[in-house]
Amino acid sequence: MEPMRVIISGGGTGGHIFPALSIANALKEKRPDTEILFVGAENRMEMQRVPAAGYPIKGLPVSGFDRKHLLKNIVVLWRLAKSQRMAKKIVRSFKPDVAVGVGGYASGPTLKMAAAQGIPTLLQEQNSYAGVTNKLLAKSASVICVAYEGLERFFPAEKIKLTGNPVRQSLLEHSTTHEKAAALYGFDPQKPIVLIVGGSLGARSINEAILAHLDEIRQGEVQFIWQTGKYYFEEMRKRVGDIPKNLFITDFIGNMDDAYTAADLIISRAGAGSISEFCLLGKAVILVPSPNVAEDHQTKNAMALVNKGAGVYVSDKDAQEKLVATAFELVHDEEKLAELRKNILTMALPDSASIIADEVFRLAEEHRNMKKESRDM
Repeated sequence: MEPMRVIISGGGTGGHIFPALSIANALKEKRPDTEILFVGAENRMEMQRVPAAGYPIKGLPVSGFDRKHLLKNIVVLWRLAKSQRMAKKIVRSFKPDVAVGVGGYASGPTLKMAAAQGIPTLLQEQNSYAGVTNKLLAKSASVICVAYEGLERFFPAEKIKLTGNPVRQSLLEHSTTHEKAAALYGFDPQKPIVLIVGGSLGARSINEAILAHLDEIRQGEVQFIWQTGKYYFEEMRKRVGDIPKNLFITDFIGNMDDAYTAADLIISRAGAGSISEFCLLGKAVILVPSPNVAEDHQTKNAMALVNKGAGVYVSDKDAQEKLVATAFELVHDEEKLAELRKNILTMALPDSASIIADEVFRLAEEHRNMKKESRDM
């Protein structure tokens, strides 16, 4: 049998790229001869991350619309038109059986051109509030894989499949104990540990909240693993001064698996990928959604947990006043922590990448059968 050929398109942020790579890995695991081509946006992180993971990628000059400076969108429209022409050539040349879109700038022209050529398309929506690109592509999509219930308000119900978000397989295979993980940070495993993450670049409001309550942190027994983000590290490190023994400060945590294992409580932004990891691991979490995202989708992601008693919400504007106090109160409330862990586990959707890969192969086989039948007629 001729190998299946799959285009995977999207990116721009880790929230799009990591699910895309997880799907690609699942396809290869099930059928090692599957041929996969990524299509991303030029000068975005996928152009480095995808080749590093061992997959070929082609870049489009596409970029997002500027909602504040409308005149700049003349260039954006020109890039979009050029990207559509390039995507058309890529699809014709590669001849995929299926095209998969994970959101992000490049998935728009790529999946539009694939659908126009009669190729089945699958969308993967990570958030509880659908992105603009996926909403535009939904009409021509064959299947739409989602991570939250209630997406029928954006997509045709008959196309939706609840799969969850693909996460790194290493998370589920991690075997380090809480005691060993705590020791990696020089911490006492018998005392509470709070992990603070604001994304790879960092979150100003979360960092400022920690600085504002540094005296309380120094005087307490709660231990903090604090990822400031690369953008803020030098500034935060200087402003902290002498680092107390109950504070581990770093720009970036390379092995997040150990940090998750060490933590009794996590403070985080509300990106879809991170939330999926918290659900699978059953972690108690305080969510501080970023206000700087399209359609305020992080707040909607957070509230999907909060409404089920599976997370605690602190707004970005209230972080400096309330975040550390909320963390201190929560980390000493074992009953509440246990309730949060229990509830967030009920929202976990394991094996997402494998389920999505099965959908891709099903669509591919249906497409091939239809082409064969049309030739035989």
